[in-house]
Amino acid sequence: MPAPAPARILVAEGAPRGGLAAMCVTQTTAWGALYYALIAAVPRISQDTGWGPAAVTGAFSAGLLVSAVSGISVGRVLDRTGPRRLMIGGSLIGVLALAMVSVAPNLPVFFVAWLLVGAAQAAVLYQPAFTVISRWYGPARMRPLTVLTLVAGFASTIFAPFTAALGSAFGWRGAFIILAGILGIITVPLHARYLNRDWAPAVITPPAAERRDAVRTIRRSGEFLGLQVLMLLLCLGLYTVTLNVIPLLIEKGADYTTAALGLGLVGAGQVGGRLLFGTIPSGARLPVITGTATGAVLLLAVMPGPVPALMAAGMLAGAVRGCQTLLQATVVADRWGTQNLGTLQGLFAAPLTAVTAITPAAGPALAAWLGSYTNMAYAAAAATGTAAVIAVVASRRPRTIPS
Repeated sequence: MPAPAPARILVAEGAPRGGLAAMCVTQTTAWGALYYALIAAVPRISQDTGWGPAAVTGAFSAGLLVSAVSGISVGRVLDRTGPRRLMIGGSLIGVLALAMVSVAPNLPVFFVAWLLVGAAQAAVLYQPAFTVISRWYGPARMRPLTVLTLVAGFASTIFAPFTAALGSAFGWRGAFIILAGILGIITVPLHARYLNRDWAPAVITPPAAERRDAVRTIRRSGEFLGLQVLMLLLCLGLYTVTLNVIPLLIEKGADYTTAALGLGLVGAGQVGGRLLFGTIPSGARLPVITGTATGAVLLLAVMPGPVPALMAAGMLAGAVRGCQTLLQATVVADRWGTQNLGTLQGLFAAPLTAVTAITPAAGPALAAWLGSYTNMAYAAAAATGTAAVIAVVASRRPRTIPS
């Protein structure tokens, strides 16, 4: 059943002068402090505290699960109140959480701190930012979304070595105190200066009960659920392989240094994928992206070598991951417009965020169960291949909701 007509209207709120640049800065800072910093600090934390690396990364994954669940409520708040108070509050929670990380006396407190980080992630990372950009630019959102994800894509490039350097100079606890200060000093003023206090009134503003009915109709529709399943399978296959590409390459003959370079090339591929995303016709994006993902992951499974060819396949998988980020940013608004977008985006993204939280551990678990990382890659290819089949079938059906 199609959504009521007002929910399909794409309205541009109008971005403030400097708003996109501000969002690029805040997203880069927030991703660096709330996501990549811990990944870079795991060895130092483990060595200093005696907590196993698996336990430290387990806290990180638990925070991502909190982010997934919190994202649903964040979307509703974003639609109702606008982004300013929400994202300022998220930044302040992030500052508090990182400070708590720095003084955690034991592993349980460390876990609680990262659960709090997860709440902050839901309020300040891509999902609310995608909604803000889509509301600001309406149908012209593709270019600013691409710019935002390209710039924020350098968060790991900036913050991983920066966190390592801070850890060497001040210890990991000192590093997280400094990161908490940087997060607050940069993001809070920019959110306060550039984000909307409230959304502009829509040309047609349905009653609250009618808006709730519209959201309920969309989220229960076959199209919404089918897209969600497709994206979940795509994320599961892509992230399981790319986040575990180092042991996969080592299994196929690469040394550790070369395999680590292979992981770096996955990141470089993401930048290229985001640049190419806009050249794919909108009606062909789902089958093209899922089909290419299947091909890239299958190459990593099938090829025994040489290592440079495997690294090229990993870079292609990274490019598809870059496309997947923008697909996730645009697919809901493309089909159902920007009214109720925060709520719908939060509902749509929650299981995808949860999947990305478990994939670092899913890869080794699958490899142990199936006997090798190569077999893990075959399983991942089966997931992306299923997504490709769903995409092809969906593309042949007549559309009832225009994009």
